[in-house]
Amino acid sequence: MLTPPRTVVRREAGLYALERALQRRGFRHVAGADEAGRGACAGPLVAAAAVLPEGRRGEIDGLADSKLLTPISRERVYDQVVARALAYAVVVIPADEVDARGLHVCNLAAMRRALASLTTRPDYVLTDGFGVDGLDVPGLAVWKGDRVAACVAAASVLAKVTRDRIMVELDASFPGYGFAEHKGYITAEHTAALREHGPCLEHRFSYVNVATVSGLDGRPPRSRRPVGARPVEPMERFGASGGTVGVALGEQPRPPAPVGEDVVMEGGVR
Repeated sequence: MLTPPRTVVRREAGLYALERALQRRGFRHVAGADEAGRGACAGPLVAAAAVLPEGRRGEIDGLADSKLLTPISRERVYDQVVARALAYAVVVIPADEVDARGLHVCNLAAMRRALASLTTRPDYVLTDGFGVDGLDVPGLAVWKGDRVAACVAAASVLAKVTRDRIMVELDASFPGYGFAEHKGYITAEHTAALREHGPCLEHRFSYVNVATVSGLDGRPPRSRRPVGARPVEPMERFGASGGTVGVALGEQPRPPAPVGEDVVMEGGVR
C-alpha cells in the first residue's frame, strides 16, 4: 500500500499554514489549546481551546501569540476570536486546586477539559508545548505553538485575556499586591508586597517564593496551603457563540511529570 507523501510546513509560511495543510489532508476542524498563568505565583491557571473557521473567515487581523500583543491589541483580537470561532472554551482552575493537585496535572486536565467542551468536535488537535493524552482524536504538541498555529494563538489570547480580567477583579478584593499590574507573576514589586503583607488565599503556596515568606517551605509542595484556609469559590462563566467558561473538577490526579509545582515558566524566577 502506498503511503501519502510527507507534508512539510515551514515556519516562514505563516500562522495559518499548519492548519491549512491539515485541512487539505481531510482534518477539517483543527482545534488549538493553550494556557495562561503557569509561571504566576498567584491567581488561577486558565486554559482555552478554539476552532477557527476554514478560509478567510478564520483569518483574524493581528492574531499572534498573546505574549507578543499589547493589552489593547489582545482585547481587540479576543473580541474577534469570540465573534468568529466555530467553537471556543475556557477553563479556570483556582490557586488552591493548583496547590492540591500540582501545576502540570492541572495544566493537562484544564486543556483536556477545554477541548472536550468544544461544541464543534475537532478532527485534529494542536497544543502548545505539551501533548495532551486522553483525547479521541489525533493531535500534535507544537513547540511555541502559539507562534506557529493560528488556532493555538487564538486559544492563547482567550486564556490570557480571561486570566488578566480575573486578576484585575482580584486586585479589588486583595489590595496591596498589585495584581492588576503584574497579574500575579513574580516581579520585584510583587516580591516586595509578599514580604510586606505575606501571602493571601489567592497565592499558590506550592511555589517556593510563596512558601518561603509564609514559613511553610519545609513542607512538601502539596501540603503547604494553611490548614483550614477558606476554599476558593469556583469561577463559572459562559461565553457566546458556543463558548464556555468553567472550572475543571473531578479529574483523577495523575503522577506528576518532570515539570513540577516549583518550576516557574513564562519568564518568572524561582
